[in-house]
Amino acid sequence: MKLLALMLSLSFLVLIHEGGHFFFARLFKTRVEKFYLFFNPWFSLLRAKKYEGRWHFSFFSAKSPEEFEKYPDNTEWGIGWLPFGGYCSIAGMIDENNADGSKLSQTVQPWEYRSKKAWQRLLIISGGVLVNFIGALVIYCTIMFTWGTDTLPLQNVPYGYDYNTTAQKYGFRNGDYVLSIDGKQMYEMKDVVSELLLNGGKQVKVLRGQDTVMISLSDKFAKEMVGAGEKQFAVPRFPFVIGSFADNSLGQKAGLRVGDSLVAINAQPTTSFSEFKAKLARYVNAPVVISYYRNNVLDSVKINLGKDGLIGAAPKNFLADVKYDHHSYNLLQSVPKGISYGVETLVSYVKQFKIVFSKEGASQLGGFGSIGSLFPETWDWLRFWTMTAFLSIILAFMNVLPIPALDGGHIVFTLWEMVTGRKPSDKFLEKAQMVGMIILFALLIYANGNDLFRWLTGRM
Repeated sequence: MKLLALMLSLSFLVLIHEGGHFFFARLFKTRVEKFYLFFNPWFSLLRAKKYEGRWHFSFFSAKSPEEFEKYPDNTEWGIGWLPFGGYCSIAGMIDENNADGSKLSQTVQPWEYRSKKAWQRLLIISGGVLVNFIGALVIYCTIMFTWGTDTLPLQNVPYGYDYNTTAQKYGFRNGDYVLSIDGKQMYEMKDVVSELLLNGGKQVKVLRGQDTVMISLSDKFAKEMVGAGEKQFAVPRFPFVIGSFADNSLGQKAGLRVGDSLVAINAQPTTSFSEFKAKLARYVNAPVVISYYRNNVLDSVKINLGKDGLIGAAPKNFLADVKYDHHSYNLLQSVPKGISYGVETLVSYVKQFKIVFSKEGASQLGGFGSIGSLFPETWDWLRFWTMTAFLSIILAFMNVLPIPALDGGHIVFTLWEMVTGRKPSDKFLEKAQMVGMIILFALLIYANGNDLFRWLTGRM
């Protein structure tokens, strides 16, 4: 299901991205030779072209049929066999489909990209980025109108939060509530993470029991958090109330029941599920006495643990009973709310790059595996469209980076021409395209290599 969601999301984003290039190219009467979903090295699953008043198709072909070539002004539409990508091949343009410039004729033709005015070429090459960003805003507006927003205020989690290892190293304790950072009041955990990792928050005020405690963080905190590879800064803390049992559960055989509240292991109190799980792991292949409450009566059972150190019980979904703040929006309200959310998402993502370009950030770069892991294991339309909008924001931003072979590289060269009046030569663009492709392939291999390493080491 994760793979299906990833493929559908990326396919949709590729189509609208390349559709942006296509729209502006045709608007300025520039020939679009091919428009493909997925890449098609060696052969294509489908080729289609409309000429002589009707559509013509070719399936599983290694090259375009000869009759397709007789109508060069008509776009060939196709589906390749290599997923996760696509392209819009524009005549007279040096890009990934014509990196060496071999398809360029000696004489500049009026229907070629290179014959168009600089401002027109700028719009053609920026079209994909514009459509991706606008598409993300439209999706966010639709989400606001259809589902609204659900937020979990920090104070609505009755048992506080459990913090990761790095946070505890700097002074956070399980059960703490974050009240403010550098004097700024915090509303939900997303605000806390953003303030600490992206804005460099230093002075954190937390509520610990009945006391308020100040935690001072160093400049290294954000990088250490990222470098540690821990997925979450903090998660809601909840007691271990049994919600279900696994097959052949040791706990169920010993007499535990659904609804029992487990509170201690060998007389050592465990106030949360995470604490119970951590302490239980110390007693692999050993007997334990588990204390629990049933109908407000304290009792205990003895269980001989196996090599997995588990009792075969899962906790009740405690968060289902937590009060979320829900906000609904009508059509007029959803538009500014969706646009505001999209802009905030873009700004937040841009801020992350100060961490990405560090040693710790680079070690956590991920490829398709990391992206796919963001989708849920069961189909959820809200999560699907939320992730698709987020990926559209990422795709828009990544494509404006000034790297040759990306849209941003072409944009920089075009802006240079508009400012100086000097157009880069085709030979220069060819070399820049090759350098850019080498950089992109290196990043792709590195990011997906990180995914493979994490998968092999059980960290994904």
